[in-house]
Amino acid sequence: MEKGRILLALTGIHPLRWRELLSAEREVVLEPNGAGDPSITYAVVWKQRPNLLSSLPNLRAIFSIGAGVDHIFADPTLPDVPVVKVVADNLTQYMTEYVVWRVLDHHRQGMLYRAQQQKKIWHEPQQRPAGDISVGIMGLGTLGRAAASVLLSLGFPVNGWSRSDRPMQGVSTYAGEAGLIPFLNATDILVVLLPLTPQTHGIINHGVLKELRKRNGLGGSVLINAGRGRLQKDADILRALDDGTLKEVSLDVFEVEPLPKTNPLWSHPKVFVTPHAAATSDPVHLAPIMLRQMDAFERGEALENVVDRNAGY
Repeated sequence: MEKGRILLALTGIHPLRWRELLSAEREVVLEPNGAGDPSITYAVVWKQRPNLLSSLPNLRAIFSIGAGVDHIFADPTLPDVPVVKVVADNLTQYMTEYVVWRVLDHHRQGMLYRAQQQKKIWHEPQQRPAGDISVGIMGLGTLGRAAASVLLSLGFPVNGWSRSDRPMQGVSTYAGEAGLIPFLNATDILVVLLPLTPQTHGIINHGVLKELRKRNGLGGSVLINAGRGRLQKDADILRALDDGTLKEVSLDVFEVEPLPKTNPLWSHPKVFVTPHAAATSDPVHLAPIMLRQMDAFERGEALENVVDRNAGY
């Protein structure tokens, strides 16, 4: 069977390296050859423009270059073909590194020490052991479970919350609406790794944040969001910081990206900002995975990591 042609449609990401790697095995185009181009059978996308994919009569599958797929479903005319999300060891490793880095930095009072350094203050505050600090992970998929395993090995008690029950050895798991408040009440450092769906949009708001455990060895609750920006309400996070609901936050994602220069999160002394860099999609690792999937699909094998359209992830 002739290998299917790939449409590469990336917004905000330079396509050159992706095109180079995918072209090693298949023909890759950046634009269809007119409406209804029958030669395209796969699409590799990031924030593709609306209506681009719906006119392709022989499209067989859509591949996201990132772990998130909400950008794909933002197109109301999306054709009814499988949507494949990225699951790769290096992407999981990057996210685990980010989560553990930020948890340890908050736990070991990195913000306080950096502020003391600026003022040349020599002071050692009390340091609590990891066993006194509970980390709660919202989203126990591949990324959340990998981060939880490393945090457990460091001695942190770990809680996990997901929309449906996802048991994990060593982790206190909670599920659904009924489990959310008990999960928050038992959590000191909240790590958000949820997918963005209509049900999770804006879930990180002041009402949720105020349910985090108040008395803990950190001297206050901490938020880390490395999931999706629209899971959170930026204004509610600022409010929670200013009224003492939160002690500190680390944010890799935001409601609007790039984060506008006028946004007060940039300069808030209790906020650590990274530019959606927790787990960058590396085409060197991800393009071969996509090509293998396409080859297997054409041999009649099932695609892996297909998104459940009803769940949105």
